[in-house]
Amino acid sequence: MKRIIFDTVQKLDEVSTDSMLRCTHTCQPPERPEIARIVRSLQALLFPLCFRREDPRMSDDALLESTVRDLKDQTEAAFRFTSPEGCDAQPDAEGLCDRFLERLPEIKRLLISDVEALYEGDPAAVCREEVMLCYPGFFAISVYRIAHELYEIGIPLIPRIMTEFAHEKTGIDIHPGAQIGKHFFIDHGTGIVIGETTVIGDYVKLYQGVTLGAKSFELDENGNPVKKIKRHPNIGNHVVIYANATILGGDTTVGDNCVIGGNTWLTHSVADGSTVQYRQEGNP
Repeated sequence: MKRIIFDTVQKLDEVSTDSMLRCTHTCQPPERPEIARIVRSLQALLFPLCFRREDPRMSDDALLESTVRDLKDQTEAAFRFTSPEGCDAQPDAEGLCDRFLERLPEIKRLLISDVEALYEGDPAAVCREEVMLCYPGFFAISVYRIAHELYEIGIPLIPRIMTEFAHEKTGIDIHPGAQIGKHFFIDHGTGIVIGETTVIGDYVKLYQGVTLGAKSFELDENGNPVKKIKRHPNIGNHVVIYANATILGGDTTVGDNCVIGGNTWLTHSVADGSTVQYRQEGNP
């Protein structure tokens, strides 16, 4: 057995991953468990009655100070891991964390509007506390709101780790780069996918299985997908998108006050006030 283990380790070392890595330094990446803990601490700070903090005796000041210190450490790790300079990179992690702190009150305001959307939109919701404690949609949205602000100020890796943590927990996949307005409603949630360049207006409702994705990928001269271009749809205000609808393409816009029926496949724009329904072939 020892011989097999030794031989296997040697063979693993012989399989090169150089083509996969952006750099060859040995800096450690940010720690996924630590980032998940940061998310939970921020949730507990924003909504202390519904999210438990590790030490219930800890004051808000102490919790926020500890969390931001950990976020700063993970931000430095993220920059060093992704930088060509490697461990010599010197990001202004403290300045970025200060910018994030300034956005926390607005994150809370947006999340309160999301709680209202879920409570008002679901007759099964007994109270707002139930929404925050039990609904996977709110969990995913709360993580997204935090991650989006970190994405917007240019912190690498960490926002995506956060939203993938929510994805693992809920089955809801929201890229931190997506732009989502206030009073956002996700019911049931399982299987929802919202792509990086999606823009969603205010008072929008999504049901399970909805995909807001890319229709195709533009390729460069080497046949690789071109990054950071508009690939995902725009959704207007007061739009309802029912279960398992798929809306694709960066040039696809769903206007205000539209209703998109379940199982619909949509790759073209629709005007304000439209209702789009799935029609089985052969049926009028």
